[in-house]
Amino acid sequence: MNNETKPVMERSLNAQIRLYYDVQAAPRSPAPLLIGLHGYGAYKAQMMREAQEMAPKHFALASLQGFHQHLKEPKESGGPLRFGFGWLSNFRPEESVAVHHQALLDLIATLTTEGIADPSRVFLLGFSQSCALNYRFAFSHPGSLRGVIGICGGIPGDWETNENYKRTEAAVFHLAGSLDPFYPIDHVRRYERQLSTRADLVQLKSYEAKHEIVPAMRDDIRQWLMQHL
Repeated sequence: MNNETKPVMERSLNAQIRLYYDVQAAPRSPAPLLIGLHGYGAYKAQMMREAQEMAPKHFALASLQGFHQHLKEPKESGGPLRFGFGWLSNFRPEESVAVHHQALLDLIATLTTEGIADPSRVFLLGFSQSCALNYRFAFSHPGSLRGVIGICGGIPGDWETNENYKRTEAAVFHLAGSLDPFYPIDHVRRYERQLSTRADLVQLKSYEAKHEIVPAMRDDIRQWLMQHL
């Protein structure tokens, strides 16, 4: 009998996952498209409500739901659901980034094929956790977007070193809360200079807000979207 301990080998299996999104067509199609991505612990219906308040009336809207599901206690749910969703974990994060990128590419292609979206006027919006992920997408796929909007979030941690990030003609609008405990405003102010190394049209604006979306942000996003159509 051989009692020698054999090595443990890590392997992987390929599996398909189903991703969910809400969509609202515009009165006339194909139309400019605003894709909204929620923050950690939220879900697609929440961001769809935000998109409806931000976007001009002639926009089509889509809200993609994160693919990392977790249970929530009733006291922390903040809504009718006892579960929330996220976009990223610290276990093999590059795999989550790849899923995020492919999901957006597939979503844009689907809504374009269906005649809902004008592929030359696609805008991507993210709050909190999805913000840096959206910047990864925007600068890795520079021809896919007309503009990208980040609210109360960060930029990619590998912004200075990742060779996949390219220059883009997409406009960038970053909105920050001056009272945000997660993204201190003194740190966030650097983003404008950093983002400008790969984009010509970068605007950063701060608001008297915590880690949240306030009415003034919604109004400014609506005006910004009209400006960059």
